Amino acid sequence: MSDSLHGKVVLVTGASSGIGEATSLALSKAGARLAVGARRADRLADLAGRAPGEVLTLDLDVADEASCRAAVAAAVEHYGALDGLVNNAGVMLSGPIAGADTSEWTTMVRTNLLGTMFTTHAALPHLLRSKGTVVQISSTSGRVASAGGGVYSATKFGVNAFSEALRQEVTGEGVRVVVVEPGFVATELTSHISDPAMRAMARRMADSMRTLRPEDVAGAVLYALAQPDHVAVNEILVRPTDQTV
Repeated sequence: MSDSLHGKVVLVTGASSGIGEATSLALSKAGARLAVGARRADRLADLAGRAPGEVLTLDLDVADEASCRAAVAAAVEHYGALDGLVNNAGVMLSGPIAGADTSEWTTMVRTNLLGTMFTTHAALPHLLRSKGTVVQISSTSGRVASAGGGVYSATKFGVNAFSEALRQEVTGEGVRVVVVEPGFVATELTSHISDPAMRAMARRMADSMRTLRPEDVAGAVLYALAQPDHVAVNEILVRPTDQTV
């Protein structure tokens, strides 16, 4: 791994588990100075205790715009700059459209899409100054929609569209925008599904393949962040070998 991340300040959202936790640990091992945000403070404290480098823990609910702005401000106040943002926080509340609890739609839109937008918007002035990098953790569901995942896919399609527009706006200013689209990853994401049939289907899918590990996705994030400034890896699609769609 290049030492290009040594001393860089990176904010990671949704850092209390899964991809966010693995990415935070990998960044810390690469020498980055971290600000990690999530709602579960106890898990962030545990993460900070295991990371080899400096870690600032932040109470962050990305569905709340004020919380996003406060987290970015706290990171910049603490470190004096911001070089990277990894928008990882997200929820997947899959289920059929007919008969859906539409409050779950609101949760997914506010967390997955608006949360990404809010945090990016708050961080952008600082990233423009540092010529930094935005990494958006999207999904293969941002490319291919499937029955039972309509709203989740809509949020991830939205993240991809927002990110491409952002890339066109800021690439000339030296800011890189990276979209990472993982396939099926072994995380707690599917445990949040309230629909029993969809939750069982997700378990069967996981059992049917060698799923990605959070560390696999973290490796993709580090690969993109560690490139020389003149190289923009704008999109990384990574699936389990056994995943067909």
